[in-house]
Amino acid sequence: MSKKITNSFTEEVGRGGFGKVYKGKLPNGCLVAVKLLDASKRNGEGFVNEVSSISRTSHVNIVILLGFCLEGNRKALIYEFVPNGSLANFIYNDRMTPNNTSPPLSWEKLQQIALGIVRGLEYLHQGCNARILHLDIKPQNILLDENFSPKIADLGLAKLCQGRDSITSMMLARGTLGYIAPEGWYRSFGISNKSDVYSYGMMILEMAEGRKNLNTEASHSSLLYFPQRI
Repeated sequence: MSKKITNSFTEEVGRGGFGKVYKGKLPNGCLVAVKLLDASKRNGEGFVNEVSSISRTSHVNIVILLGFCLEGNRKALIYEFVPNGSLANFIYNDRMTPNNTSPPLSWEKLQQIALGIVRGLEYLHQGCNARILHLDIKPQNILLDENFSPKIADLGLAKLCQGRDSITSMMLARGTLGYIAPEGWYRSFGISNKSDVYSYGMMILEMAEGRKNLNTEASHSSLLYFPQRI
């Protein structure tokens, strides 16, 4: 089914740690984004996490899951198509590359995007029956629609807290290096919605300066980690 929707996976529009994303079209003409999970990785938990968490949501700043395909070892998630891609295409000073000619965004637009992301996070943390911790907030996981309104995407690492529990334990750190909150590295501390707030803050720093907060190619150690440099 996912192969038919995407015309044999011909148009790749993105990729992440769990697999590639392809542009597709439903029989009714509706454009969709199909995330094909990498079969070579252990994506069973990520697939279940994403379906179980995002299916509980309904918010203008959360990407809409339309369905999923499960064919043998092949797993695919079908989302609404968000035409302007990820926020990462617009905020870095080195974005003008042969594969990315997206124009920069104004400060006013960046502020609107930042506020939209906050509303989405507040909904995940306070507006659902179960508190949802995203645990991988970063520019690559923020999609922008035709009006550059943000939509939080990729809940493959999400953690559902039953009831209104504010703190939960983790066996291993979840997230992306440079965005993981300090408590995410220590099992004895536990994590909460504040971990997402930390990741959001790191992303805001990137939006403000136009560079990645973790620069492994920096010539001086003080330039490696954005908060330390600030």
